[in-house]
Amino acid sequence: MDINTIIDTIAACGLIFRGGFHTYPEDDALPTDGTVVLVGNAGPAMWSAFSAEVDETGRQALEHPLDDWISRHLEAYAESWGARVLYPFEGPPYLPFQRWAQRADAVFPSPIGPLIHPDFGLWHAYRGAFLFDGKFPLPPRDDRPNPCETCIDKPCLEGCPVNVTGPEGYDVAKCVRFLHSKAGLDCMASGCQARRACPVGASFRYDPDQASFHMTWFRRSQS
Repeated sequence: MDINTIIDTIAACGLIFRGGFHTYPEDDALPTDGTVVLVGNAGPAMWSAFSAEVDETGRQALEHPLDDWISRHLEAYAESWGARVLYPFEGPPYLPFQRWAQRADAVFPSPIGPLIHPDFGLWHAYRGAFLFDGKFPLPPRDDRPNPCETCIDKPCLEGCPVNVTGPEGYDVAKCVRFLHSKAGLDCMASGCQARRACPVGASFRYDPDQASFHMTWFRRSQS
């Protein structure tokens, strides 16, 4: 398989190559002689493609509109390549996408939890992975350092109005209660204020329509 073919093909639906790796015998749920190619998004490209195919009425009619749309495209690509598709949203048990991501790319846990990337900041996601039998060449892993290590002020830690990130981690229930309140309307309309406070990857921030969609489905999934 040629990695450039994968990159060019997934670009049609606004998705991007998020790194890859060759499997080892100790990798759970993976063959011992395979190649994993992670697929995700950064910025607005995926949202533009999704919005062009699935309008607001269609989104409201489906339980998981974005996941269904992504699955439809990735499964079609995988079938033509003789690959399997793995997803971060299928479970429990859930596949270790966060660990795979750190193995494949220059991403690191941020002070507020989500993985941060040197270019994309907190405005990116992993949507799936292609699993191929056998090994083929992959680009070298990006080895840039964690941008949080040189961030002195850590504005993300002061960005949340209700301080949902503490010593014990992210308080999901507290966050969701806030999003249901009048005070949470800004986060619902424009995205998490803590994420928006981070200066890294500002040019990749989601526009209001995309941010509102993700916040709405996050709140719905936790309510």
